[in-house]
Amino acid sequence: MSGAGKKVVDVAFKAGKSIDWEGMAKLLVSDEARKEFATLRRTFDEVNSTLQTKFSQEPEPIDWEYYRKGIGSRLVDMYKEAYESVEIPKFVDTVTSQFKLKFDALLVELKEAEEKSLKESERLEKEIADVQELKVIAKHCPNE
Repeated sequence: MSGAGKKVVDVAFKAGKSIDWEGMAKLLVSDEARKEFATLRRTFDEVNSTLQTKFSQEPEPIDWEYYRKGIGSRLVDMYKEAYESVEIPKFVDTVTSQFKLKFDALLVELKEAEEKSLKESERLEKEIADVQELKVIAKHCPNE
């Protein structure tokens, strides 16, 4: 496998290992979000599987001597020369850095929203406890 292809497969494999799917699933609150998340995860797994299998295999080497016997040296040498002159361009990632900045900003925003939500939950739980306490007191007080 070419260096670039192997690198893509390695990155995809590591990405799949480092994703906390269960943790992310716990953050979802609506059925629609869970459905979309399941679709995302299934799609990621399919792409990752394809990368792991299809693109991780080395191509079979060509037995040029076999073809020379049946076709002739001159024609086979022409094909061999053309085959070996093919250069597969290396993948250069120019977008990940742009999206990483956006992603990191979203993570900060997510943490802030999570903290705000937890504080609001605590406030509401305290308010519920206060109301329940008032209900108990009101229940024990005679009507005036």
